[in-house]
Amino acid sequence: MLCAGYTKVWDLSSGELVRLDGARGTTLRVTRGTLWITLESDTRDIVLTAGESYTIDRGGLTLIEAQGPAAVCVMAHYVDEVHHPAVDAPRRRGLVRWLASVFAPDDLGGYSPYY
Repeated sequence: MLCAGYTKVWDLSSGELVRLDGARGTTLRVTRGTLWITLESDTRDIVLTAGESYTIDRGGLTLIEAQGPAAVCVMAHYVDEVHHPAVDAPRRRGLVRWLASVFAPDDLGGYSPYY
């Protein structure tokens, strides 16, 4: 099995968003598709394709979005995990605005496109 030894498997639809809180040390391994990952207080955008893995290296909020149908092996002791189904463009903009409002400008390095 592709995910032997992992604690769970995500089968994500295109555009599905996963919100993780306190996921430091969680390893994600993509077995199908592409993931976009962004971390709180981190300017990097991490993109993983099939066969690649990444271990979340900080606490706080982590957002993961499937860039098409994707399968992901997840190794975590405990993660506060919330899945949001794929949304159309207007609803996605609203979700991004809401996520930006959750953080004070200092949390975003003093930058927010909504202030």
